[in-house]
Amino acid sequence: MPVAALPAHAELIYQAIGLKKQFDNGKVVALRGLDLEIRRGEFVAIVGPSGCGKSTLLQMLGSLDMPTAGTLNYRGSSIPDLPDPAAYRSREIGFVFQAFHLLATFTVVENVQIPMFEGKLSRSQRKGRAVELLEAVGLGHRLQHYPAELSGGERQRVAIARGLANNPAVVLADEPTGNLDSESALQIIDLLVDLHRKLDMTLVLVTHDLTVAERASRIIRMKDGRVISDELAHAH
Repeated sequence: MPVAALPAHAELIYQAIGLKKQFDNGKVVALRGLDLEIRRGEFVAIVGPSGCGKSTLLQMLGSLDMPTAGTLNYRGSSIPDLPDPAAYRSREIGFVFQAFHLLATFTVVENVQIPMFEGKLSRSQRKGRAVELLEAVGLGHRLQHYPAELSGGERQRVAIARGLANNPAVVLADEPTGNLDSESALQIIDLLVDLHRKLDMTLVLVTHDLTVAERASRIIRMKDGRVISDELAHAH
């Protein structure tokens, strides 16, 4: 859904004000006073050259890293001040990374269940949910295979199913097509677009691939730790 179609009062999911991040005692500056708002249900692509701070920003949205200065809120609550960042990640956020991060000794259906171990589901409920998700990503026939037996595109589908295991409000995807050939990359982005529509989630995707970014409803371009443009994509 394009931003223009989102009501102005659509719930503000993320708000960043003057966000800064430095590494190595200030020698490396990843973010330089970044301002950003993301509303519920948006599909936002963040693009920019390598080292512009886009992955750093995504990690902060998922509370995997903390800002050096500035404000970063999730639904009005400060992310750096969350009492239990791990609970926030497991309840609210689904992660999809470039490198898949699947456990080699677990079957596909076991890998998808990993985020659910912290929750209240029974073993049979966990397995049922995992099977349902794998069917949704087109891998219902691969449940008992191991990651090594799958193609890159199939592994990323497993990773997406795992990212959706706890029915997150937000999916954060960092270069999800970065390790894939162009055909697999297209299939994965088609799948993410489809899931975004069906599940009414907020999707924030970091990519250097403009053909991927153009599938989003909004494209934020970064350079040198700042947002240099923020516009509706034309694909919608």
